[in-house]
Amino acid sequence: MGEQPVQRRLAAILAADIAGYSRLMNEDEEATVGAWQAARAEVIKPSIAEYSGRIVKHTGDGFLAEFATVSEAVRCAVNMQHGFAALNADTPDPRRMNFRMGINLGEITVDDDDIHGDGVNIAARLEGLAEAPGICVTSSVYDQVRKNVDCRFEDMGEHQVKNIAEPIHVYRILCAEPTIHDDEASVLVPAGADKPSIAVLPFVNMSADPEQEFFADGLTEDILTQLSRFKDLFVISRNSTFTYKGRAVKAQEVARDLGVGYVVEGSVRKAGERVRVTVQLIDGTHDRHVWAERYDRSLEDIFAIQDEITAAIGATLPGRVEADSHDRARHTPTDNMAAYECVLAGKVLHHNSKRKDNVAALQLLERAIELDPGYAHARAWRACVLGQAWSYGWDEDPEASFQEIADELARALALDENDADIHRILAAVHITRDNHDQALLHQKKALHLNPNYDLVVVQHGELMTWLGRPDEGVEWISKAMQLNPFHPPRFWSHLGRAYFVGRRYAEAIEAIKQIGAPDQRHHAFLAACYAYLDEDAEAVAHRKEVLKREPDFSVAAQMAAQHYLKDADSAHHRDGLLKAGLPD
Repeated sequence: MGEQPVQRRLAAILAADIAGYSRLMNEDEEATVGAWQAARAEVIKPSIAEYSGRIVKHTGDGFLAEFATVSEAVRCAVNMQHGFAALNADTPDPRRMNFRMGINLGEITVDDDDIHGDGVNIAARLEGLAEAPGICVTSSVYDQVRKNVDCRFEDMGEHQVKNIAEPIHVYRILCAEPTIHDDEASVLVPAGADKPSIAVLPFVNMSADPEQEFFADGLTEDILTQLSRFKDLFVISRNSTFTYKGRAVKAQEVARDLGVGYVVEGSVRKAGERVRVTVQLIDGTHDRHVWAERYDRSLEDIFAIQDEITAAIGATLPGRVEADSHDRARHTPTDNMAAYECVLAGKVLHHNSKRKDNVAALQLLERAIELDPGYAHARAWRACVLGQAWSYGWDEDPEASFQEIADELARALALDENDADIHRILAAVHITRDNHDQALLHQKKALHLNPNYDLVVVQHGELMTWLGRPDEGVEWISKAMQLNPFHPPRFWSHLGRAYFVGRRYAEAIEAIKQIGAPDQRHHAFLAACYAYLDEDAEAVAHRKEVLKREPDFSVAAQMAAQHYLKDADSAHHRDGLLKAGLPD
């Protein structure tokens, strides 16, 4: 029998131990063992069960647990600290059993019932940084839970820890008497979202063939994209909802974590030329089904199924969302199902942001175009994948690649002018060439076609900043962050730039500091901000970080990569870098 394939997944990991355990055992072994048994039975086991976690193992003086979401991990940790405090209430201080905890969100490797990997190691290192009784979390955890718990957080800055290559940004949770949002009224609605809000969970692949996983993911993404086009809906982005893939989670928990009122979940089974799709719409506030349906059709009906699902959801939600069918392109993207499946698989690989997956995605998209040369969406995504390779420096001839991207987008646009991705990528291309008018033209078109697409929304904020309208930039980028609570770090970079251009240096610093692993560009921004605030020591510290990472750094080269429309904004950026002492 062959070896089992290695299973990897994203998880929230909680590591905990008892501070001073050896001393406690030395002083009174029997009492310490009894207190440890009581803590496990009365606090740890019931708390982890309540918050849908799993105890991976006990470690003598502590334990390791995993959770589906960071919100549940943090709520559980806080709840346990209160439980431990209650157990310690009548115990003299020297004999109290105080726990240190660390929580991290990261990839784990599953080995039978155990888990390994940097995700686990970082949680253990955080535990060591916590002062008992206390909880430390990474910046990625902080970003996701800071609005979901009534706790204050103390920024402990970056720490270099054993066996972890990059420094980790650490926050301490300060919650003497927190009130965790557990009731119905606590379902969060993103700021400014005065419309029904919804999250689409990844559809479960019910096919016998695991290779069909991409089909389920692609169907989910297509339904999410169609729902995003409804201007009267607030739709959480794919990047956030796909963090729940493969996890057994309750719709009410998802609604609370993502701050939405409704959740869509479903499954898909593809066998030969038949496809069966089940889907249900759930009221996340009251945990009740609003609508459900099952479709058992020919594979060729997949686009009709998508339309029926989105129309039913739009018609069922409070306030009834108009389908707006005359304004939306409702044509069938392709008649070739093999080409469609190639695009679905290519998108999934692209989202991994890895070089080998980029190559595989490009091959699939080129196969889709070969099968259907008139498939505009396939051409748009081929340009997007080429753009990813270009931006990461994975291609050997950047100029030739850039021209190929432009040519592919021109072909895609000629085939379908109503694809939001085509206009999004075209806008990005024009930004890099300082063609601000053309960038704005395509950006507005993309926003009209898909107003809830987080990548379109954040790029609109980025463009507003380049145009010298930073306050609008902040507004749009903040909206993108609401659409995608699990947004990538570059959203913080865009927000930091908008604040910087608006001369709001303290807020720019706060935004850029949310980036877990800042590079030399981020440190250069921080150096300029501190220089303008006349905080010379901080400016010098970040200048040194820039030059340590890039000894040949020059202000001239940095400014060549900026795309400001106004000379005053460009001069402001350049002067800040020079004021910080960076070499011209």
